[in-house]
Amino acid sequence: MAQPHSMHPQPAKPRLSWLEGIRILAAVGILLYHAQLLFTGYAYSPQPTGLQSNWAALVEANAQLGQNALAAAIALPVWFGFQALDVFILIAGFVLVLSLRSKAHPISGGEFIRGRLLRILWPFWTVAWLAYPVLWLIGVATNSYRPSPWDTFAGVTFPLLFGFDGERLLATSGPWWFIPLIISFALISPILWQLLNRWGTRNLLLVSLAVTLLYRYGAVYHFGGHLTYSILDTPNNWLPFVSFLAKLSTFVVGMAIADAYCQHRGPLFWRSQRLVWVGLLVYAVGFLAQFYRVGWVVCDLLLPIGLVMVAVVVLRSLSNTPVLSATMGHLGTHSYSYFLIHGFVIDRTITLWVHDSLWRYWVSLPLMVVGTLILAMMADAVRPFIQRSAVQLWRDLDYLLMQNPATERTNWRPRVGDRVSYQGRRDWVVHKIETLLDEGETYLCQIVEGGQRVWVNADRLSLVEATSKPRTRPYSPIKTVV
Repeated sequence: MAQPHSMHPQPAKPRLSWLEGIRILAAVGILLYHAQLLFTGYAYSPQPTGLQSNWAALVEANAQLGQNALAAAIALPVWFGFQALDVFILIAGFVLVLSLRSKAHPISGGEFIRGRLLRILWPFWTVAWLAYPVLWLIGVATNSYRPSPWDTFAGVTFPLLFGFDGERLLATSGPWWFIPLIISFALISPILWQLLNRWGTRNLLLVSLAVTLLYRYGAVYHFGGHLTYSILDTPNNWLPFVSFLAKLSTFVVGMAIADAYCQHRGPLFWRSQRLVWVGLLVYAVGFLAQFYRVGWVVCDLLLPIGLVMVAVVVLRSLSNTPVLSATMGHLGTHSYSYFLIHGFVIDRTITLWVHDSLWRYWVSLPLMVVGTLILAMMADAVRPFIQRSAVQLWRDLDYLLMQNPATERTNWRPRVGDRVSYQGRRDWVVHKIETLLDEGETYLCQIVEGGQRVWVNADRLSLVEATSKPRTRPYSPIKTVV
């Protein structure tokens, strides 16, 4: 049975810089993988034909990237960069438990889902809303691909309009198929969290493992599916493996590791040597399994576990250096936007400049890695403005169309420094204030707690403790008057 919240210590952030390091390395690995696939014309993907056959196909595909030993050594592991997606899923389960264990007050399932969905969707909307006009301008200037009006409409209105297979998202950026999957996990996370505390870690892990293995067996032998990263012709292609059921146990393994970590036990507290050897063994079994149809049932669970075990040892060692620790912590916060943007960068770079030139491809790789990071940082920097503008526009429109706006006014006038309660937590402090439309009667407040910073309407807050500062215009509201 899980311990009460107060019994679980909050891990110090510096110790988790390795976690952010895993995230950004996974994002870079996915970029390199997709770039290599696009440049070689999808020359290789794992096939259920055995190890020997796959090795022969792999050597032939790798030859397209250069004959020297250095090029071959760099390119060979990149063919398996798709494994980083399952690493993201395992890390998502880990972060879920870590964040919920650290909260002083429990939150409702509805509040959690709303917050989690917005954390997924706001970065997506920011990238989509900015990317479509840029892609269109590039297409006009170079007489190349331009998003169709229908694909654009489907993308900017996601998730209100999309197919289960992400067809409209794929028309814009192939890797975006992953977004509906992580939304699925956001929706079921409150249930898994409740079951973790109700059943205990071991029972939830066993049940999720049984569900995943049974489902994946059915997906392989009865639903006519194949792995998301294999290029095969099966009755239902990759759709059976897009479902969260195919990845459920991976997510729960992340939850289980985090729950043990919060209690100062589990694999993250093993000796480094033991963690590396177990991780390599688990990864080796999963790596071989992906080349056999029966192995498809288990390979996507074993691969991320093995990768994370080894990565933890390496990155945790690097995080002992303050500069590297701070760098990993900073870069990791941009990993999600990095993933969202990388498809555009590699597609336009390889299609418009690299073409089939091998030397241009190798020169462009570091440029794409760094360029995507810069674009991700820019998107994350502008996202608060876009989010705030969209919320303010909605509030203004709502006020204009409201039949009795006076009844919606807040019963207190917020000031910078006021301590407020939001979603059951009483440690928020008002940092900035803007007035909306109706001459200072409706307020949009930026509230902060630790490193978390959000914009909310004042009528969703309740005053805990007023600031002692005199009311001499402690802020400069931005008014939109009609």
